[in-house]
Amino acid sequence: MGLDDKIGNKAEEAAGKVKEEVGDATDNESLEAEGKADQSEANMKQAGEKVKDAAGDVKDAFKS
Repeated sequence: MGLDDKIGNKAEEAAGKVKEEVGDATDNESLEAEGKADQSEANMKQAGEKVKDAAGDVKDAFKS
């Protein structure tokens, strides 16, 4: 996983958390749900990148 991807995904996750908390504090259920969705999307991207990294590690192990 590239550093830019890691930073971008973490930033997206953090922004989602802020949206969720602001939505909760202001009783804005739509904003709260949007924040949770943003966090879920960021977590899915992070999981996908981890799978790519693991596949690369396996490929490298067979090269040795």
